[in-house]
Amino acid sequence: MTDQAVDTHSASTRTEDGLGRAPREFVGRQRELKELRADIERTGLDTLAGRRPPRARVLLIAGRPGSGRTALADELAGQLAGRYPDGTLRAQLAEPDGSRVPTERTARELLDALDFPTTPGAGEDELAEALRTALSVRRVLLILDGAVDAEQVEPLLPDAPDCLVVATSAGPLTGISDVRPCTLGGLDTKSALELLSSCTGSVRITVDPRAAESLAELCAHQPAALVLAGGWLAARPKASVAELGKALRNVPEDETGTKDSLARVFRFLYESLPSPAARILRLLALAPAGLADAHTASALAGCSVSAARTTLDDFAALGLLRRASGEQYEVPGALHPLLKALTEAHDRPAEVQLARARMLERTVRLLQSCRAVTEPDGSPARKKLAGLPRALRFPHPEAAAAWLRQRRPALLASARLAVADGELDTLARRLMAALTRALVAHHGTEAAAPELYGIHGLVLDVAERRDLPREKAAALLNLADLDAQTGRTEEALARYRAALDTARAASDPYASGRAMESIGGAHQELGDWHRAADWFGRALAQRLARGERAEAARLYGRLGTVHTYAGQYGEALRSWRSAATGYRKEADVPSYARALSEMARVQEYAGRPEESLRTCQEAVEWARKAEDVRLQAALQLRLADTLDRLGDTTAAGLHRAAAERMLGEELHGTQ
Repeated sequence: MTDQAVDTHSASTRTEDGLGRAPREFVGRQRELKELRADIERTGLDTLAGRRPPRARVLLIAGRPGSGRTALADELAGQLAGRYPDGTLRAQLAEPDGSRVPTERTARELLDALDFPTTPGAGEDELAEALRTALSVRRVLLILDGAVDAEQVEPLLPDAPDCLVVATSAGPLTGISDVRPCTLGGLDTKSALELLSSCTGSVRITVDPRAAESLAELCAHQPAALVLAGGWLAARPKASVAELGKALRNVPEDETGTKDSLARVFRFLYESLPSPAARILRLLALAPAGLADAHTASALAGCSVSAARTTLDDFAALGLLRRASGEQYEVPGALHPLLKALTEAHDRPAEVQLARARMLERTVRLLQSCRAVTEPDGSPARKKLAGLPRALRFPHPEAAAAWLRQRRPALLASARLAVADGELDTLARRLMAALTRALVAHHGTEAAAPELYGIHGLVLDVAERRDLPREKAAALLNLADLDAQTGRTEEALARYRAALDTARAASDPYASGRAMESIGGAHQELGDWHRAADWFGRALAQRLARGERAEAARLYGRLGTVHTYAGQYGEALRSWRSAATGYRKEADVPSYARALSEMARVQEYAGRPEESLRTCQEAVEWARKAEDVRLQAALQLRLADTLDRLGDTTAAGLHRAAAERMLGEELHGTQ
């Protein structure tokens, strides 16, 4: 039994038990399917007690990796698709090595699949609540594949009785009420032979049914083992089923390290591979998120991209890999521990670390190419891109964006694994910098914010571990900026203060100045005008001491803004005059016009309409020189309001008409 192709919104592309070369017809498990469908209709404990069910019904498919539990869940989802018009969602709850995926990440991936906005940096509870909110108005079927324990599943359950959850796990999920596991053993003999036939064709099975039945027994009727056996036979049309059975019996149990049938068949298949291919296969245990493409395999093994692509195709034909989206392949979760054991047995730690380093370096170069292709023709980045090998170049931005979208789970996993490794921190930092730039180039800062939050958190981990104060300060500032953008101002303020302490310890004036200004901005957001002015003043003093006149003019403007909010119009006017003077010295005409506009606003607030009128007229002239139509229109409206206060309604009407004409012409010009 193999994984079915089901129309789903996928929160994770990796499936645990998929060992097929392509989607095959589902075979067997009819009794289990009948039980599961009956369990859906079964009256629950809440209904028996006269209560409406508080949440979705949960079905559990329990079985060892390789037993076909994922395929059964997919087949059930396909049969029930008509009942759930809002589609099927899928999430993988276990990493390739069997460790649990954090609930926070799973919830965010599911919300992304639903196109439901999420807050960067949101915690597990907030994301789980958002997921329940998103599902409360939908009728979906949710597949939670490879659950490690009930605590991992519980937060993801929809508070919607019209939804259905199908979970797969190695054992019972104790703690989730009203769940009866459907436990999988081996396939029945007829279904096992059908599965073999789907790989090899029916002739070799029908001509020697006893040998086929014996082979099925050697595979313990387990789907994953049967698919591997079928893949070996399919690659050798002249080999008989009896020949394979005999060879499997001769595989010593002590060489497999276990009596498990899948390990026996896999070991036999592995030993039949040429040495270069066997090395590539076992190094795929290092593939991030269990996802590999030709570049991944090429970098890990140190071979050409074309040779790696051919080898991956051969592995997929044998059932050792499963084709995923685009040009990606996935390492089946059932085989990952076997590959890892082979790597530990055959490759020295230094060789494994070198393979990791090559993979990370290749990923960095691809990300740099992915970003560079978005730059204008003739730019330094495009010139550098032209010098890269053809295999590392993208023909156009659309191709780069498609690659980034398909590889995003693996790229984020690469960053997490590189940081966790702890011995490749230099490469890890380069990887995260390249990934950040690529995401921003293709998606923009706002759309990529959730991923950027995680990446900056990883940078902070490395900076703290390696005692890199400048990078720590930068990471804290970036995280604080994302907190501030999403309304978590108190959290942002705490991070800005920590960044300032770190920057001062590192004698980093740029980070110190940015931190002080950001602290002022956070206090401004909180409505604490006194503290905001104090911190803007500190940042201004530093800029003036360093002779940074443009930045000083901008900070004078921020000071003028908070003084205006505080009702200190005299201080506000002095700050805006200083800002205007600075912009004029820098020949920044648009900024000078805006500073005059703000001065006019403050003068109006201060009850000095004649001065406001004169300043506003001057600002209009400079806005015209700057060719800023929107600012001109805004100033015309301000002039109209001022003239109304002075009693000149006729002139006010003319200025309003002029503003409307300007805005209309600009709108027409942009269409």
